Amino acid sequence: MKLKDIQKIFVKEGIEADPRGIGAVELDLLKRKEEYDVLSSQKKENYDIESLTNPYYDSRILYGNEDIEVKTVMVGIDIETQELLLAKHLINLGSKIDLVIAHHPEGYAYSTFSNVLGMQTDILNKQGIPINITEKIVAERIKAVHRSVLPQNNERVYDAAKLLNIPLMTAHSVADNHVASFLQKEIDAVSPIYLKEIVELLNKFPEYQHAIKIGHAPFILSGSDYSRCGKIFVDMTGGTEGPLESFEKLEVAGVGTIIAMHLSPEGVKKVEKHHLNIVLAGHISSDNLGLNLLFDKLESRTSEKLEFIECSGFRRFRR
Repeated sequence: MKLKDIQKIFVKEGIEADPRGIGAVELDLLKRKEEYDVLSSQKKENYDIESLTNPYYDSRILYGNEDIEVKTVMVGIDIETQELLLAKHLINLGSKIDLVIAHHPEGYAYSTFSNVLGMQTDILNKQGIPINITEKIVAERIKAVHRSVLPQNNERVYDAAKLLNIPLMTAHSVADNHVASFLQKEIDAVSPIYLKEIVELLNKFPEYQHAIKIGHAPFILSGSDYSRCGKIFVDMTGGTEGPLESFEKLEVAGVGTIIAMHLSPEGVKKVEKHHLNIVLAGHISSDNLGLNLLFDKLESRTSEKLEFIECSGFRRFRR
């Protein structure tokens, strides 16, 4: 499979799994095209053309010939210069590595990363918060994340890939969409009454079973085993943690329990203030689940399985 085909499949499957729904994704892309069409010729030259067909700024090819054939991929949750040097060392020792895939964004995928947070507008709206409110609170969060990204040296990993001549791509929201949609469907099918049932469900999946073995088991952060769940919201995509104001709005909208990857100390305080139950599934384990679901779909398009080299917290579990 060619690198460009892998990217096309990732975007297509990311859209299919998007918790906003395909209609909302298409509306987002249509808005971008309308904005692009009215730009001056000069501004069009610097426009991110890929964003007209790829709604996920954090999931893209960073370096490499898009026509290369890929049979062996090295995958890590975080890929930085040290992992690329490791890949080069393995290549020098005789390993065949055609492509390195990072889950968390780097390079251009990171510098434009704040644009992905717009997804949260529709995700929160689907939980019952009015759209005029979600637009405003998410807009403020986007500004804050954008400001935090601006001073970063975002080209370090890209430069390393280029100097080492190692093809590199990122698969962030395209994978996170899968874990969010997958777990929401599983939860809806089981309809758990108590929080402990959510933890028991998570522990059935191999990614969380592995996390238990290394000391990162899913756990109840707010509530207890026999706290009743109420309406359950799986909140695991949209770039990063959402606006703190959303917890108050979710309480009013009738959400009783949130299942998340992680939560900041400030978020914990807000959750407790607004009487929400929280189950933390785990960050790296949930990232693994999303990637594995995505890779399963990728391999279903090939006549033979890809060879995976695991690194930086990634573990391949096939279904």
